[in-house]
Order: sequence, then C-alpha cells, then structure tokens
Amino acid sequence: MIPQTYRNERAYPFCPGCGHGLILNQLNAALSKLELDPKRTVIVTDIGCQGLGDQYFATHAFHGLHGRSIAYATGIKLADPDLKVIVIMGDGGAGIGGAHLLNAARRNIGLTVLVFNNFNFGMTGGEHSVTTPPGGVTATTRGGNLERPLDICATVAVNGAGYVWRGTAFDRELPDAIAQAVASESFALLDIWELCTAYYVPNNEFTRKALEGTRAALGMQAGLLHREERPEYARTLRGAGTCFARSGGGELPLRPRPLPQQFTSTLDREFRLVIAGAAGGKVRSTARTIGEAAILSGLWAAQGDDYPVTVQTGHSISELIFSPREILFTGVTRPDALILVSEDGRKMAGRYLRALTPESWLFVTPEFAGLETPARKVVFDFEAAGVKGGKKNLGLLMAGAALRHLNLFPIEACEAAIRRGARGAVAEENLATLAESAAVI
Repeated sequence: MIPQTYRNERAYPFCPGCGHGLILNQLNAALSKLELDPKRTVIVTDIGCQGLGDQYFATHAFHGLHGRSIAYATGIKLADPDLKVIVIMGDGGAGIGGAHLLNAARRNIGLTVLVFNNFNFGMTGGEHSVTTPPGGVTATTRGGNLERPLDICATVAVNGAGYVWRGTAFDRELPDAIAQAVASESFALLDIWELCTAYYVPNNEFTRKALEGTRAALGMQAGLLHREERPEYARTLRGAGTCFARSGGGELPLRPRPLPQQFTSTLDREFRLVIAGAAGGKVRSTARTIGEAAILSGLWAAQGDDYPVTVQTGHSISELIFSPREILFTGVTRPDALILVSEDGRKMAGRYLRALTPESWLFVTPEFAGLETPARKVVFDFEAAGVKGGKKNLGLLMAGAALRHLNLFPIEACEAAIRRGARGAVAEENLATLAESAAVI
C-alpha cells in the first residue's frame, strides 16, 4: 500500500530556523510524488544533525558512522539493485567520506545523495568543514576561513555522476529535483545549501539572501548542472546491464544464486533464535548453516552477528529469525530460544536472558544448569552421552540438539546446507558433529 505521506507525526528536534526540517519536508513531497513502495525504499544517514532525519519516515533506515553513509548505501544497493536508496549526509560527512563520494560517482552507483550543506559541523560545535566559504568564521577559524571550499557538484560531475543539482532549502523546485534524481536510476547528488542557526548564522551574520550572494561570489551555478546516461553499476553487476557481458567478463560475479526449496517446515509464525558462544567457536558458521537450512525448508531467514574486533577471542553471538513470511525487521529483542554455548557468550547475553518468558526455550550445557530463568530450560550433557571432541564443535552440537528438540524444520535440511557450504574433510566433520547432536535427545 502506497501512503499519501511518508512523514510521521513526530516533531523535528532541530534548532529554530534550521534548514534540515525544510529539506526533509521536500523529501517527503518528492517521495509522495513518486509513490514509492516504503518497503522498497531505504534512507541511509550518518552522524550529524541531519542524521536524525531517517526516523521521521515510514521507510527502511540505516544509520552509521560519520562520513560512511555512502559506503553503507553502496552495499545496500549492491545487495538489491531494485531498492531505492537515498543518502542523507552533511557537508561534514561529505568531507570525511570524500573517497566514498568519488568512487560512488565514478562507478555510477544508483544512489540519490542529499547533502545538507550548512558550511560547518553543526552538531559538534560549529567547526569549519570542506564547504566553509572563504572568510567564514567558525569554532576552528576564528579569524576567517583561509581554505578554498570544495565544489561538491563539480567534483562528482567530472567523476561520472548521472544527475547533479545545486540549490537551497528554500527553492520551490527542490521536491521536483529530488524526485528527478531518485527516478534517474544513476548516481545523483543534490548540494542543498541551508542555514545553521546555532553556529554559522550568528558567527557570520548569515541570511537566506547571503546564500545566493555566497554562491555568486564563488562562481558556483545553481539548478541542474550535469546529466548523463550510462549503465548503473549494481544492475550491470547483477546482469541487468550489458557492459560486463560485452567485455567478455564471463560469469557475472554477483548473479543471485537462489537456494531451492528441498524440504518442508510446519513453522507458522516468526521464530527468533540466539546462539551465544565464544569467538572462534564456529558460532557464526553454525548460524549460517542453520539459516540456509531454513531457506531450503521454504522459510525466510535473517542472520545478525556480534563479535569483537579481536575475532578469535571474546564473545560471538548470532541472531537468527525464521519466518514463513518476509522478514521486515531483523533485530531480536525477545528470543523464542536462546542457546548458551560458553561463558564468553553468557557474559554478553544478559539482555536476552532477561527477556525470556515462560514460553521461551533456554538450551544450556551443565555449566549453566543452575541459571534461574522463567524459560523452559533444557540441559545438554554431551560428555555424559559419550560424545568426544564436544568442546571444539560445541556450537554446532548445541544448535543441532536444539533444532532436533524444537523441530522447526527437518534436520536433513541442515545436512544439505553443510554439503552446500563446505567441502571435503570440513563437511564430513560437520556432518559427523551434527549426527552426534542426536545423542542427547
């Protein structure tokens, strides 16, 4: 169902007179004009006041590190070229993520980038940015900015952007420009000049009229500055374009390889499973196997992982969601089942343990048999069952036993997933471990 407005009813948190709200309202108008499917639209933001804006739209959203919004958006677009991906970033983020900006333009990644350009870092204290005009007074240029400002539009245009526009938050044509950019199916950038009333306006006696005066003084034109048509990268990589085929590139590297349904599941609702163990304990690979098994059984599946940068030490936690219907939210706040594999996992699984209810399942080793919980607790003692090498493969053993207990889908689906994802001795070892998980059932 296409909504009449994509904007929710919550009030913006911006300073009085800030241009961010104006731009977001114009974005809402553009989305309404295009009648985009909210489920197929993603707004990507990073740090900065403008980064608060994604929560006011009834679309998917992704919020990440400062200057990295284009990198995240590129990954999202490559994963699904049919998504409409809109990036909201500030001039600060454009400077920090300049390499991402250049590479997305030259590749022609089908993103629409809205640069909320107010000439300073408005969230962190009013420091100067790459677009601060000459003479601009900021927290870090008290005597006036000496640097030449970056012409964002010229930069992306010369590097291959498909649609480039410059204007202000007050321009009446802004909604149409945004709509044209989103519809262009190319890398599109709109450099939208606006007022930061907290810092830049009072430090420089800056006004709406000064926006135009500054642009004229810098010799930067307004309106549609550049437009060209060439193959969009994500679609070409997936086979919808022709450049890769013409170049003799052979098999397309990102061609989707669907997992065919081979088994049947009786699961009639969404089921959330969390595995909490130690880094290096095959938690993530076990979760991937289980997720593929669910797909092979005709279910939708989603996996999210949490582990430290040290990779081989500390915790490793995987969240899994299985559902007979499309999964639209991939976070797990209340697991239906929690598998505790090791002490490292238990230390980091407190929020999952606290969320368990009498309808939940908790699968543990004898080490955690004394844990108090309202959930239905099942203790798997592989040592008492005579299973050797249990510590090395405990994650897969525990998961296999839990799946046999829950009966969400056939254990044979896990065997098929192992054969698909591993080869030779690794596959044989994992298949043997999965078979041994039946010893405690």
